Amino acid sequence: ADYISADSVQPALRNFIEEFSNNCRFIFTCNYKNRIIPPLHSRTTVIDFTITPPDKERLAAVFLARCMEICAEEKIKADIPVLAELIIKFFPDFRRCLNEVQRYGVSGVIDSGLLATLSEEKLTPLVDMMQERNWGAMRKWVAQNSDNDFNTLYRKVFDTLEKRLEPSSVPAAVLLIADYQYKAAFAMDSEINFAACLTEIMSECKFK
Repeated sequence: ADYISADSVQPALRNFIEEFSNNCRFIFTCNYKNRIIPPLHSRTTVIDFTITPPDKERLAAVFLARCMEICAEEKIKADIPVLAELIIKFFPDFRRCLNEVQRYGVSGVIDSGLLATLSEEKLTPLVDMMQERNWGAMRKWVAQNSDNDFNTLYRKVFDTLEKRLEPSSVPAAVLLIADYQYKAAFAMDSEINFAACLTEIMSECKFK
């Protein structure tokens, strides 16, 4: 429901809910409750599905066991500590975990290489390209790494840039990354959105 238009459809639902409230029940599900207009919040009971630390440990353990079963069935030799760290990294996005396991499992082995994909060392060439204002090389890097999780990329880029930018440029980089990370939720093409973010950082920030 958070992607239903807040300018037209959501306001129209106010009267609709009240008109049929005697014989209907309305359930709205969403990932971003801040995108639901306040009048709809007031007409419904808001249930926030949060995971408590004890539940997190239990669910992670159950999912780890399931990943191990999948690897055994697919004849994939898996390093259990690596699987555990992967689950912790992406929890509670189990779909993302399975995608990573599937992607790396094609070689028949899942080891520490899985966790090194988005290491700081891998992002160093990208930041070098940005510092050199080499837009073509940066664009190519983004295309070659577009199968990675972009939210993770934004965070890794921030961590790396913080050490490479002039102190006076760090606040601007933070604002740009936060803005484009927010826009990513609405962007039709996440790759273009990420490339636009890096382009603006290249233009607005000074490197050491």
